[in-house]
Parts: sequence; structure tokens; C-alpha cells
Amino acid sequence: MCRIAGIISEKLSPDEIRENVAVMCNAMKHGGPDDNGIYADEQAGIVLGHRRLSIIDLSDKGHQPMPDVGKRVWISFNGEIYNYRELKEELIKTGAVFFSDTDTEVILAAYLQWGTRAFSRLRGMFAFALYDADRSVTYLVRDSAGIKPLYYYATADGIVFASELKAFKAAGIATRSDSSWRVKFLAFGNIPEPYTTLANVVSLAKGHTLSWCHKSSTYNLAPYGIASATANDYIEDANIAKNRINNAFKIAVSRQLISDASIGVFLSGGIDSSLLSLVASELHPYLQTVSIYFNEKQYDERLYQKKVQSRLSGKCFTHLVQQQDFESFFPHFLSGMDLPTTDGINTWFISKYAHDDGLKAVLSGLGADELFGGYPSFNRIEYLKYLRRLPKFVLKGARYFKTDKYRKVSFLTHNNPLADYLLLRGLFVPEDIARILDTDEEQVNRILFGDQVIEVLNSYNKEHAAWFETNLYLQNQLLRDTDVLSMAHGLEVRVPFLDEDFRQLVQNISPDIRFNAYQPKKILLDSFSQLLPEAIWKRPKMGFTFPLQEWMRTHSEISDKNLYKGEFAQNLVKSFKEGRLHWSKIFALYQIQLND
Repeated sequence: MCRIAGIISEKLSPDEIRENVAVMCNAMKHGGPDDNGIYADEQAGIVLGHRRLSIIDLSDKGHQPMPDVGKRVWISFNGEIYNYRELKEELIKTGAVFFSDTDTEVILAAYLQWGTRAFSRLRGMFAFALYDADRSVTYLVRDSAGIKPLYYYATADGIVFASELKAFKAAGIATRSDSSWRVKFLAFGNIPEPYTTLANVVSLAKGHTLSWCHKSSTYNLAPYGIASATANDYIEDANIAKNRINNAFKIAVSRQLISDASIGVFLSGGIDSSLLSLVASELHPYLQTVSIYFNEKQYDERLYQKKVQSRLSGKCFTHLVQQQDFESFFPHFLSGMDLPTTDGINTWFISKYAHDDGLKAVLSGLGADELFGGYPSFNRIEYLKYLRRLPKFVLKGARYFKTDKYRKVSFLTHNNPLADYLLLRGLFVPEDIARILDTDEEQVNRILFGDQVIEVLNSYNKEHAAWFETNLYLQNQLLRDTDVLSMAHGLEVRVPFLDEDFRQLVQNISPDIRFNAYQPKKILLDSFSQLLPEAIWKRPKMGFTFPLQEWMRTHSEISDKNLYKGEFAQNLVKSFKEGRLHWSKIFALYQIQLND
């Protein structure tokens, strides 16, 4: 797990390129505190930069950017390849020679053996830049689940890329603000890919390769696909599904436990983290867990955490988080953010404690809700089908309701799948966004629904909900926040539920088996019925969240209406202090003021 950056330019001098890349890497030192490196090919006008967090092969042999033995190909790599040992054995049989125990060197050898087809064979979380000097081409590659971030800025003169937007800002590259980011943020609670807060700086799509041709200074974007052994293996038998889920998840966890550095598990007390902790502890008996608890009873999960901890052999770290901790560390959380978000405070805190406990890598239960229907949206989405049949004047009239959940029905006046998603998960309606930003409501609607087309079948069933939750909520909020706010502490977070092979298996299970309207994630629970304590799977669902409604209400700055511009925003602050507005909305407003 690391941070990467690079510049390819015909305009800048070699010294300027090198200096800018060094600045970019230093801006991301928090994500790679163990080592740093620069590689330059002055003739090609390329510089690759790297900040290293050592997880596999802790020796100097893991230094990056790394070349192959013939120095034909160079790579700057962020992430982990979980099947690198299997690939390495296969490559050795073809005559490949290795000089380290790193997964980085396996990517180089795989590319030299199989070309770009190698990318589809990688199992892991990754974003890397691979420069092929012989072919005068550089590849930017991102994993199929979009776990690791990669941003780029392309012009006729070259391309700049990095793991974080902080790097672009630090080097003074592409610093012009995107004029539409505030609208998107207030609607979604995040900034959806591929957009960012910077104009023309975009995110490389998950499962895609950007190929930069040095001779023509042009690039091409293309999906690389995942090599699959189960593409046609559709499962319609529940017993077969349970057996395969059990086996595949254990394989996913086993290979994601590979580490030469200290590794543990986030244990919240919910179904996903509890199951993950128990499976991982069977494979790694003295695995450590990290948990957070609160004095506020409605948020405290110690009862459930203890039921799992009692079955574990490893050390269980637990940390009490109080309002004074929130007050004290809140500025550090803000500085750790890379893009505005209405989530992530929980990730920042538990990552801090995991780092303080001596861990460098942890496993997380992210992704299970999206795969197995764990959110309320999986049942709510069918109602959209009926709402869509209402006359347009009725949908327009919904804006006059006082209650937000009814006002959001007005999103459906737009014939766009994003309107369906925003009804389910949106923050502010366009009318309110316009008033907050003192702009025209038609302009707000153009920004939200005019320039982004997403391809999803409007079936309004649970598969439809899974697509929304995976490609919009998980992608743009949970994964991004988890990466940035864990790496702010130099901590790697791994997500076994998003293992490529496990995801493919689950997606090949009949929806009638995969989803259950009465008990979310039933097939997952049934697959591990002998392992998970009954108290865990029978408990009410509660996301891993903090008592932020109260903590932000008494925060001296967040709740100070004089900070906010305009009467409408100030009235929202008043509503929040009176308990009539959710904390996520005031937090979004607060960030708008900070970035104004």
C-alpha cells in the first residue's frame, strides 16, 4: 500500500518535471511513510514518483519505482496483489527470474509475459503506472472494484496523475476549481466519480486502463475485464450457494491475510465485521482486532463486540471515544480529507487507533451490504416503480411538502437513473441547493442530470438496488473515505468481500437466493450458521456510526450560524440545533463554507 504520482510532459524541462513529482510525493507522505523514490526518463519526458508503506517484503528490495531486470519496464504501484504467489509460481515455470518477494515484481513479470492481458489476471486492490520504454507507452491501471484511487489531468502537452488531489494542489498543477462540485456535493453527500473539486482532474474508472502513447501524446481508455473461471456458472440451488460462499470467502480472507507487517481486523460488532473476525481468526489464530465504543448507549456496541471477542485468541484492542476526542481531533480529520464527504469520521478515528496499536494493515467488512442486500434501499426501491407512474404535476408538487423524505419525490420529475438514486440517498433537493448557493435551480438540475449518463436497467428490483449501492454509494463514499482516511495514518485497509473471485461468485447466484426481503444477508448468514453467534445475526441493524448528531450540535464552530452565509443556511443551522435536521446536512453545509 503506497501513494504514487507521475508526470509525462513535452512542455516542462526534466528538472521541472522531477521537482514537481517530488513535491507531489511529499504531499502524500502520510500514505507512504517508509520510503520514497523517483525514476526519470528524460528523453521520454516521464517521471514516476512513489511513497512506500511497507507491507510485503519489508526489505529494500521493495523500493519503487521498480524496474524489471532488463530495465525495459518500470512501475510505481499502490496496493496489494493477493494472488501474486500463484502467479509467481506460474511465471517461474515460463523462465521468469525474481529478485524479491514483492508482489510488485510479479506485476512486472506478468506484463512481460502476457502483455496487457496480465491486468485481468490480477486479484487485489491496486492503482499503478507502468512505463514500457521499448514500446513508448505508459499504462495507468485501476482495480476492478475501484478500491484504490487514481486521478489524472490530461492535456495536449502531457498527463499528470496521482493517488490524491492534494498532490496536484501542492505542485500547483490544475488548481482551478470545478464550478459544479458544490452542487454535486450538496446533492450526493460526496462528489461522484469521475468528477473532483478540480477542473479537468478526473478519476480513472475502476477496471480500466489508460494507455498514454509517448510518440503521439494521445491516450486511450479501455476496460480490461476480469479473467473468470465461473462466468457461466449460474447458481440456482441454495445449498450449493451456501457451500460456495463459505469456501470462496475463506479463500478471499486467507489471501488477504498475507502480510509481512502487523495485521488485524476492524471489529464493530455488526454482522459483517464479526463474521470477518471469526473467519480470519480461524486462519490466523492470534489475529488482533480493533474496536471503538461510546458512552452514549444507543451507539454503544460493546455487548456484541464482547460476544465475538470471547471467541478470539488474539489481542482485542478497544477504545472509548468521547465528545472531547471528537473536538480535539476534528481539525486533524479535516486536514486528512482529500475530497469533501459527509462520512468518514468513523474511519479516521478507528484507523488512528489501529495505527497507535501497532498495526499497519487491517481487514474491513465493507462490501457485504451491497452484495447481499443489507440496506433499506433494497426493499424501498420497488416503490420507485409505482412513483414513476405518477403524473408529472404530482411529482412536481412534492417539493411543497415540509418533510424531506416526501420532498425528495420531486427528484423523479427528471427521467434519469440518478434521480432514482437521489430519492433513495440524496442529501438536499435542487430547490434547497439553489438557495444555499444563491444560484438558479435550473442550473442545479443541469449540473445534476445534464452531463452524466449512467447505464443501469431500470428494473426497480434488488439487483437494481445493488447496482446503485455498489457503483454510487460504495464507490463514491465508502471506499474513497476508507482509503483516504486510513492512509492519513499510514494504515492499509483490505476488503475481502470485494475480492474479485468472491464478487463474481455472488453475482452468479440467483437473486431469489442472494436477496431476502425479510432477513437481509440471509444467504451469507446461512453460509456461516455454525460460526456466527445468534446474538449477532439477530440484533437490529446499526451502521458503524458515531453520536455525531449530539456532538456536532454542541460543536462551537459547526453550530455557529454566523459562520454560514445567507438566511436560508442560517435557518438550517437553527433547525439542526433544535434537532430537526440530520447532522450530515449541517456537515455538508459546514464544508461548503470552508471551501468557499
